[in-house]
Amino acid sequence: MARIEINPKLCKGCLYCADVCPKKVIGVTDAVNAKGFQYAVPLHPENCVGCAMCAIMCPDAAIEVYK
Repeated sequence: MARIEINPKLCKGCLYCADVCPKKVIGVTDAVNAKGFQYAVPLHPENCVGCAMCAIMCPDAAIEVYK
């Protein structure tokens, strides 16, 4: 089963990852990180297929994909 981990300390909440995810796994939280950004979280991790498009699109290298 594939899964993603998003480092909230690195995420600036641009949500490029959510836009590119074909399975709509990623969304945003109401919480904010130390930099004051709402950050991305896996809302539907059970749908992840491990395509890694989110990690490729992330400009901050905040996403790790595990297959």
